[in-house]
Order: sequence, then structure tokens, then C-alpha cells
Amino acid sequence: MPNQYVVPAIVAVTLLTVAIGFYGLKLARTTSDFLVASRTVSPTWNAAAIGGEYLSAASFLGIAGLILRDGVDMLWYPVGFAAGYLALLLFVAAPLRRSGAFTLPDFCEVRLGSRRLRALATVFVIFIGWFYLVPQLQGAGLTLQTVTGAAYPVGALVVAGVVIANVALGGMRAITLVQAFQYWLKLTALAVPAIFLALQWQADARPPVTPLDGPVFRTETTVVVSDAATLTLPDGRTREVHPGDELSFAAGDPVPGVSGAATDAAGWLLPNGAGDGDGAIFGTYSLILATFLGTMGLPHVLVRFYTNPDGAAARRTTLVVLALVGAFYLLPTVYGVLGRIYTPQLLVTGQTDAVVVLLPGAALGDGTTGRLLTALVSAGAFAAFLSTSSGLLTSVAGVISTDVLGDGSVRSFRLATVIAGVVPAVLALNVSGLDISQVVGLAFAVAASSFCPLLVLGIWWRGLTDLGAAAGVLAGGGAAVGAVLVTVLGPPLTGWPAALTAQPAAWTVPLAFTVMIAVSLATRRRVPVDVGSTMLRLHAPDALRLPGKATV
Repeated sequence: MPNQYVVPAIVAVTLLTVAIGFYGLKLARTTSDFLVASRTVSPTWNAAAIGGEYLSAASFLGIAGLILRDGVDMLWYPVGFAAGYLALLLFVAAPLRRSGAFTLPDFCEVRLGSRRLRALATVFVIFIGWFYLVPQLQGAGLTLQTVTGAAYPVGALVVAGVVIANVALGGMRAITLVQAFQYWLKLTALAVPAIFLALQWQADARPPVTPLDGPVFRTETTVVVSDAATLTLPDGRTREVHPGDELSFAAGDPVPGVSGAATDAAGWLLPNGAGDGDGAIFGTYSLILATFLGTMGLPHVLVRFYTNPDGAAARRTTLVVLALVGAFYLLPTVYGVLGRIYTPQLLVTGQTDAVVVLLPGAALGDGTTGRLLTALVSAGAFAAFLSTSSGLLTSVAGVISTDVLGDGSVRSFRLATVIAGVVPAVLALNVSGLDISQVVGLAFAVAASSFCPLLVLGIWWRGLTDLGAAAGVLAGGGAAVGAVLVTVLGPPLTGWPAALTAQPAAWTVPLAFTVMIAVSLATRRRVPVDVGSTMLRLHAPDALRLPGKATV
């Protein structure tokens, strides 16, 4: 029976988002309002907005699904996503705000005085933004399809339409209010059901299985396979399954081994338990590097620090974000662990990203409590799609408005918003089978290999030149983009080629830093003549109130 509470909950979240956005419209009048909220957002409010923006579909749905499928190895995702703000705090937040820039390409010109470097940065901002937007829209389609049976395109188009309207009408002013509200909604949407789920598990006199055992089917279950896989049956036989195949299991049957998933206790509990030796270890370290350094290169995260009044406020914002994001990331782990007990069928179907929205009903039954909690997590999932998509759309629209359309006016920002939203919406309608967390992780790898070296060296090394920066971005960022395209669009790979492309940050980040430094040393005559005054402005205490040098 369909859950009668889900659609009203999703509609309520959507209407609240639109209402708050229209309230923010009253405050947005100038280009500065649309791009950086006129730099008047307080640290606490900005931190909540960053939390709302940063905790995307990968955080709300994907991490729990990865832990359900792959086990403890996937805990590096939440650790890296949260720890990335420590690197941001130490190296980037305050100097970036003091630069006076409005966008990442703007910072490139402020620091190095190169229009060509600015254009290159614009291309990477757009690529990262669109590549990150697609899984948000995909997650919306998956969630609505899972909990209501609606066609996949409906959820993707609803989220795309709402965020385009909010961003186009109110810009950064409007979405700051929206994202702060949505952080607390997402936290509540995961925390409240998690309490009920933990109590339900404890209430079972003899739990049918614990997370330390291999998963079994609690009831008679029929599943429809979504992804092709090889199953290893309890008697040792193997069976190839394909999308659309139906499989039936009796209550108490062990979940068969699934290729690509850690269904046995050893593979799920031990690091690299199901890996392939050195390649798996390389992938783990590469993932850590991508998530830790990628945060400081994500355009939609960085643009929020431009909204603080000064550098000190940017640092305070980052500290609060660490606390808010760290608290949130405790919860997806709970869903992934309990998913092995109550929703093991997802390992066979391949739809592990749906564990968060299916778990309350599976654990608590089809009664009112289970239905209400399912509606709550569904509303939280939609809030995740809306808030992250809004931030991504604002960052992409900002650079399209100022660097592609040219004049940076309110009118061009609104046109840029439509362009920036329509392209990923079309892409999302044509790719429904991507692994949400894997795609987002690859976006982190591109950011870590392009903007992270540019920002760290641009802020802390006087010797960086425009040619060095461009060469490093092209070498490291271009290699990461190539790895992304091979992983997403290319044929399946095995061995070291698969490890090097699936998690490229461990070699693309050092490549970017090395090329950037080497080319800058070879072109040291191109160091900007005003580098001394620029570095002073980036690092001087805020009390001196040195003027910025924004170019828009």
C-alpha cells in the first residue's frame, strides 16, 4: 500500500523552500546581493547554510548505502568530508575572504592578473558544478520513485524547477535562508528515525541477525534486480543475474554473495577485506586525499566564505561548520549498519542508495509510526537535493554571469541560472544508474586536483605565476577529468588501471602541485609586480581593513 504521508511531506518541504526563497527575494536587489549576499551573513547563520549546502545526496543517501554494501572501508567518506573543513580553516578561509573576490575565477585574476587563467578557472567551475549537480537530481528522482512509485524524471524535474526559480529570483540572499533551514531539517530527518530504529533493534528479544553476522532475509522476499551481477549461492554455485530478473527467498535464507559487495562478515568488517591488495589500499588513500583536499576546491563551498563580513568571521564560520557537519555524519553510519539487518534485499537489487528511505518501514513495519518516519526521511532527502542544488547552481550561475555572459548584472545572473540548471537536468534524465557517492567522490577528486593547488600556492607562495597555475590546473585537473570520464563512460577496467581511474587523487593532486611549482619557477619573471601588496592584503589582520581588489 502506498505511504499516504510521503507526498504531503515532500510537498510541504518544497513549498517551504519556495516560500523562504520568496521572502529572501525582498532582500535581493543588487549584483552583490545575488553573488555574495553583500557580505553581511553572520558566522553562525552562514555555518548552518554551509551545512545545508554541503550535506548533499551523497551524504544523506549515498554514505549509508556504501556502508551497507562495502562496510567499514566506506567510513573514510564521512571522515574525509568533515575533515576537509579543517584544511579549509587552516589554509584558505580567511585569506580567501580578504581577497575581496566574488567568485573563484575572480580570485584567479585578483591574485595573478590573468584573464586567460580566469577563463580556465571558469571552465573547471562549470564542469565541477554540473558534475556535482547531476547526482543531486538523480537522487531526487530515485527517492520519489522509491517511496511513491512516480516516474524517475518527476523528482529530478521538480528539484531542478524549484532551485532554478529560487536562485534566479533571490540569488545568494534567498538561498542562505533556505539552506540554513534545510540543514536543521536534514539533521532532524535522520536523527529522529535513528532513535526509533535503535530502540526497535534493542526491543527485539532475539534480533534475527546482528551487524557482525552475514545478512539473512527476515521474511519471505521477492526482489527485482536493478544491476547486472554475479551471485554466489549458499551451496557455492554462481548465477548471473540481469536487470529485471525476479528472485525469491524464504525467511531465514542467507543473502547470497553479490559481486562488488561485501556480504560476508569478514569483507564487511575488515579494511580492504574484499579488496584486491595494493590496488585497494591505493584507492583508500586516494579517497582520503580527495575528500580532505577536495573540500577547499569546491566552488559552491568557497563562494559561501565570500559572504562573511571579514576573514575572522570566515574562520569562525568554519569552526561552527566542523561541529555541525561532524554531528550529522554520525547518523548515516547507523542507517548503513542497521540496513544489513532490516533491508538486506538491497544488496541483491543493487539499490543500496535507497536504504535511508526504506529502512524505517522495513524495521518498524507498515504501521503509522513506520509510515510517518519514512515520510520524514523522504522530506529530509528532498531538502538535501534542494539545498545542495541551490548552492551549486548559484556558484555556476555566478561565473557564467560574470565570465561568459559578461556584464554580471542581475538580469544576466537570472539568465545564467536558467542555463546552469537546464543542462544538468537534461543529463540527469538520461543517466539514472550512476552510483551517487562515487560520482560525488570523483567531483571531489577534480576539485582537489585543480583548485586546491591553485588556492594553497596562490595564498601561501609568492612565486606562483599565471602560466604555472594554468599548467598545474590543466595537468592535475585535466588528468582527473579524464579519469572521471573513463570511470563514468568507459568500459569496465580491472587491476591497477581500474584503481588509478576510479580514485585518481593520489596521483593527480601531486601532479598538479609539481607542475604548478616547476612551471612557475621556469617563468618566475611573470610573477605579478604587485604580489607584495596582494599577499599583504590576504594575510594582514582584519583590524587593518586593507581594501580588497575585486574585479566585478
